[in-house]
Amino acid sequence: MKMIRFDDLQLFVRTAALGSFSQAAREADLLPGQVAAAVARLERELDLRLFVRTTRSLRLTGEGALYLPYAQDVLATLREGQARVQGEDADLHGTLQLSAPSDFGRNLLLPWLATFRAAHPRLRLHLRLSDEVADVFRDPVDVAIRLGHFDDASYVALPLLEGNRRVLAASPAYLQRRGVPARLEDLREHDCLAYQLGGRTHDRWAFEVEGRRVVVPVRGPLVCDDADVVRRWAVAGEGITYKSWLDLRQDVLEGRLQVLLDGVGSHIPLQLVCPHRKQFSPAVRQLHAQLRGHLQPLLSGLPGGEGGPLSPAAAVADNGAPPQQQ
Repeated sequence: MKMIRFDDLQLFVRTAALGSFSQAAREADLLPGQVAAAVARLERELDLRLFVRTTRSLRLTGEGALYLPYAQDVLATLREGQARVQGEDADLHGTLQLSAPSDFGRNLLLPWLATFRAAHPRLRLHLRLSDEVADVFRDPVDVAIRLGHFDDASYVALPLLEGNRRVLAASPAYLQRRGVPARLEDLREHDCLAYQLGGRTHDRWAFEVEGRRVVVPVRGPLVCDDADVVRRWAVAGEGITYKSWLDLRQDVLEGRLQVLLDGVGSHIPLQLVCPHRKQFSPAVRQLHAQLRGHLQPLLSGLPGGEGGPLSPAAAVADNGAPPQQQ
């Protein structure tokens, strides 16, 4: 049986994910020619053509696409084997690549990571803060912290904070100037701070009211693709924001923001996501346990919201009719 090099297999998987020898080379601190040579060597060992190369593109062949998941499984199995041999209590080392939302990362995660690193000084952390959702298959990350529900079976998720919710909030100064909305429909008449992601402005806010989904179109003079900026605008009195309780909690508790409409909103759980269960290394599992410990107490102070005083009659859907079950 021919010998397949572990490094060649890794470079093949990353080249397939990134679609470029040059990008895979930059990630591995190699020259593009070295990556191309590694893939060519693997092709010789397998007696397969893995990529179709042109001057402008690089794509997997049919055989390459069939082989890719097996290569990914082999790499994941090797990582799992190393982790099992070392044991959960072994001194953590190597590199853990983590992605997180910018607002959560800056305002909550950073000190927790400092504590985690102090307990495991041999572990290197690569942190990617971005409001763009990390693709755990394509981007160079081991795990990603994500807000929301993920029904895609190709992902594996560990819950961090299941009870987290979006809520409406505004500063006392804004509410004194513009009034307090009494129902969701009133949001149409207010300055609402819109968030932009991937070129799309999120100006249709969805709420859960007694088991029903209510959508209200909103507008306002300010739009930003940085969630932390949207929160800062709300604190500065520029308008109403609709964000994760985790992002707003400290401002609410310290009086800079006020939760509106009895906390009506929508569930948005926080999860730790990776592409394969075998990638739950001891470092990932220990980080997950520590983050859960930090996060669980932060639900204190979260208003009830769903099923609370706001009735369906007070919430009108965007077509002017009573909200429909969706």
